[in-house]
Amino acid sequence: MTTAPKSLRLHIAFFGRRNVGKSSLLNALTRQQVSIVSPVAGTTTDPVEKPMELLPLGPVLFIDTAGIDDTGELGALRVQKTKQVLDRTDLAVLVAEAGAWGSFEEKILRELAGRKTPAVVVFNKIDAGEPDAVLVAGFAGQKIRVVKTSAARGTGILELRQALLDSAPPDFIDSPAIVGDLVGPGEMAVLVVPIDKEAPKGRLIQPQVLAIRDLLDSDAYCLVVKERELRSALDRLKSPPKLVVTDSQAFLKVAADTPRNVPLTSFSILMSRFKGDLLAQVRGTLAIENLRRDDRVLIAEACSHHPIGEDIGRVKIPRWLAQYTGEKLRVEHVQGRDFPADLADYKLVIHCGACMWNRREMLGRILRCQQAGVPITNYGLTIAYSLGIFERALQPFPAALEFFRNAERKAA
Repeated sequence: MTTAPKSLRLHIAFFGRRNVGKSSLLNALTRQQVSIVSPVAGTTTDPVEKPMELLPLGPVLFIDTAGIDDTGELGALRVQKTKQVLDRTDLAVLVAEAGAWGSFEEKILRELAGRKTPAVVVFNKIDAGEPDAVLVAGFAGQKIRVVKTSAARGTGILELRQALLDSAPPDFIDSPAIVGDLVGPGEMAVLVVPIDKEAPKGRLIQPQVLAIRDLLDSDAYCLVVKERELRSALDRLKSPPKLVVTDSQAFLKVAADTPRNVPLTSFSILMSRFKGDLLAQVRGTLAIENLRRDDRVLIAEACSHHPIGEDIGRVKIPRWLAQYTGEKLRVEHVQGRDFPADLADYKLVIHCGACMWNRREMLGRILRCQQAGVPITNYGLTIAYSLGIFERALQPFPAALEFFRNAERKAA
């Protein structure tokens, strides 16, 4: 892996009507022909992505979108793709022509505000006219940065770049740790990495890579073993590790081989904290107790891959859930960015760790479930709960563990 993965980049998306110059601005900002530019409205169809370094901020992903005012049957599909980009946008650039601001722009701005997504408003084509001064002053009152540009002439591009740097959300700059804070400098973590048929040949999966890098950044030691070698590896250590992290599928064996005084969790649960909201998903896990015959359960996986053998989402989790609840559940699956618009009929959503997504997109899905009144959890939490080792899996996270214990006391 030679570049920062897309999931760790700040997602900066350009929105606006057709032909306001979104693609031209992106090309000018990146100094490359990232998007096709044409006087024909609707040239941009599917979202166009460009990863790059925006120093001193770091790795970013620019996303050019189709015009939000696109028309016709095909245009409606383009608009739907544009709306999906909203789910993963960390910072929005709302582009309008100077002198033209209306319901389309106001609707996008309201949507961004509802999502608490920071935005920069750009009035492009100022060589053809200036934006209304009262309108610009109103944005200043809302603490929304306004930039005037002419992509054709290269005017205002440096100002736009600075506005993006100034508007980056704090939670990206000070992002939560993955595992380093649970271990500490000079301490050791043991990572248990099973190698099975679905393990990518020649490399580790992203949660494992992220954990190793985070431990190194935290000046901690890292020992990587397969599940069969864990007990021997622990016996050879002069002092016990600070933490053991396992692939969720090996939870039972690793729990049996790890001394009770050594904290244990899984990569998936680490991702719940790093990519989503651990407390919200712990709360969602408790809904497993309420599942009854024929209840609909949605299992959502961010990655798109061809499942083989004992696939964790399609085979193992449904089997463990059925064994724990003793009920025949109606388990459904979605992949990638497919997600039902109506969640009301589901009793539980079980999501993967979303290691390939940015945090904004996972938080957006959690929010959608909360708005629909549907509990949401993740793979690792579901597996630990179904196998009866939930409390132990939460041991490294005191706030989550206390929340679970309080919930148990109330239930009793």
